Amino acid sequence: LPAGLSQWFPALEVLDVSGTGLTEMGTELLSLPCLHTLLAKNNRLGGSGSLPKGLGQAPLARSLRVLNLSGNRFSEVPPALLQLRGLRSLSLGGNRLHGIPPDIQELHSLEFLYLGGNFITAIPPELAKLPSLRYLVLCDNKIQSIPPQLAQLHSLRSLSLHNNLLTYLPREILNLVHLEELSLRGNPLVVRFVRDLTYNPPSLQELAGRTVKTRNVPYAPSDLPDSLVRYLSLASNCPNPKCGGVYFDSCVRQIKFVDFCGKYRLPLMHYLCSPECSSPYSSASQSSTSQSESDSEDEASVAAHRMQKVLLG
Repeated sequence: LPAGLSQWFPALEVLDVSGTGLTEMGTELLSLPCLHTLLAKNNRLGGSGSLPKGLGQAPLARSLRVLNLSGNRFSEVPPALLQLRGLRSLSLGGNRLHGIPPDIQELHSLEFLYLGGNFITAIPPELAKLPSLRYLVLCDNKIQSIPPQLAQLHSLRSLSLHNNLLTYLPREILNLVHLEELSLRGNPLVVRFVRDLTYNPPSLQELAGRTVKTRNVPYAPSDLPDSLVRYLSLASNCPNPKCGGVYFDSCVRQIKFVDFCGKYRLPLMHYLCSPECSSPYSSASQSSTSQSESDSEDEASVAAHRMQKVLLG
């Protein structure tokens, strides 16, 4: 960036330096207290000195609302960007990112996040702690699964996941009550479905924890080590309405196919506490499984009615 920029334009609000071959942005950027939009697309940023030191402590950290660094060479999200707490829109598409840092949760004001066209393989659950996020674009990556925690993004309107490696979706995604657009085309789930049942026997600790939770055994923090108190707080209820059990680390992963928009059979992942909840040899289990699938169908029909656009092919 040219020296003296802040002296020439002290009230500058929008700066577009896209396509200029930039390899770094200098400290002049830190002296622009009114800047709210910075566009630096299609450059050569991505090295260790690409962003000025002290970015998170500069006035810019409070004023900047829109930052677009798409089409550069970043291999990771620069930690300095996670200190721009006023950001509402962040674009890092078409870079070389291999992951999303858990500290992304610090950007509480973020409404638009574009990370398409990278090499991201996993989504951290912490991403679900962005209370204002409305548009999330993760297309054209290598993502294999969606954490169920994303259902906590209650403000989400649009979710783009096309051209990834998804073979199923978590059932919880149907709880995104404001979601209007869901893009899934170009994923294996569209042309190939997974029907695997996997189950690892529970540990002695889990068996004890299940007994404590299902039988409502009373305990106080003074009775147990802190680690066990935290462990017991992580119990998940089995979704089988006939079961009433809980699980911790050991569960049955089962794909349920539900009608979506009256046209698609969408694979949703269910987590059951034991094989007995889905065993075809138990009439009670059959009834439970049928009820569970019916519940999923109802949820899907409600979600389908709510959606304005679903892109599966």
